[in-house]
Amino acid sequence: MSQDLSEEKVSSYIKRTEEALKKIKIIAPENSHLIKIANDFLGMARSYFSDADYFFKKGDLVNAFAAINYAHGWIDAGARLGLFDVGNDHALFTLAN
Repeated sequence: MSQDLSEEKVSSYIKRTEEALKKIKIIAPENSHLIKIANDFLGMARSYFSDADYFFKKGDLVNAFAAINYAHGWIDAGARLGLFDVGNDHALFTLAN
């Protein structure tokens, strides 16, 4: 059984990811290879977030939902790898215990 996407559901995911993006602080050392990776992860998250917003405004809920989940996936991956400081927030981020 499939569940239809609603504007409210997609909007809530977009708002959640927007909140997560505001909370991220890159903590990779400035003169390391990891800073490039952290910036790449954050750039990918921001790009997918922008795509989600674009699709949402067009009324394309399926692609907006897909894009916002990719955005949050990049954020969670960066947080779990230790590239981002996310304040130990287990509500917005999937962190290791």
